[in-house]
Amino acid sequence: MLGAAERSGAVLVTLSNLYGYGPAGSGGYDEAHPMTEATPLAATGPKGRIRARVWHDALAAHQAGRVRVTEVRAADFIGPGAQSAMGERIVRHVRQGKNVSVLGHAGRPHTWSFTDDVARMLVTAGTDPSAWGRAWHVPSNEPRSQREVVDDLARAAGVGQVRVREIPSVVLRGMGLAWPLMRELRETEYQFRDDFVMDSSAAQARFGLKPAPWEEIVAITAGSASR
Repeated sequence: MLGAAERSGAVLVTLSNLYGYGPAGSGGYDEAHPMTEATPLAATGPKGRIRARVWHDALAAHQAGRVRVTEVRAADFIGPGAQSAMGERIVRHVRQGKNVSVLGHAGRPHTWSFTDDVARMLVTAGTDPSAWGRAWHVPSNEPRSQREVVDDLARAAGVGQVRVREIPSVVLRGMGLAWPLMRELRETEYQFRDDFVMDSSAAQARFGLKPAPWEEIVAITAGSASR
């Protein structure tokens, strides 16, 4: 991708996530200090290290004058068709009034990025020269725990309260013995075990972007999953 951008003169905008920061403590953030774009990329697992390497390589090429790059970092997606911890499977079960199972601790604060807000940030970052040469967090609402999101979705869907079960780490590890996806999730389970909060104030202040209202996001998401 870097080579193609260099040959064509196109601006390279990469969409990334928060893996590169690693667990709280290792990346210079904690429960009281949300992740910002200045938080060190100190991931210890392969997924996070690869994300960090992609950005470091792109930034070095930018600083050398070879390309123009920027990176947009989103928290876990929420929205129609989102493939995430709060994606289609959860939404469909909530609409049917069924119990749901979630990773980690259901009550921990967690940032969610609406897919439409992600798209708006990508377009902005690619077309505004002042965005190039650094990373930006997607404008996102205040954190909501998994249990709070499920409750919000249930209200929007007009169903009764949905029970939220937590998948213990030991069960996740056991499932990973036979299910590759579950095995891979072990590296990032800290995101749902601990507070996982992202600060997006830099992009909001610089570009005048605001996240879609949470109530609107919930209504759109609750109405999107196939029955």
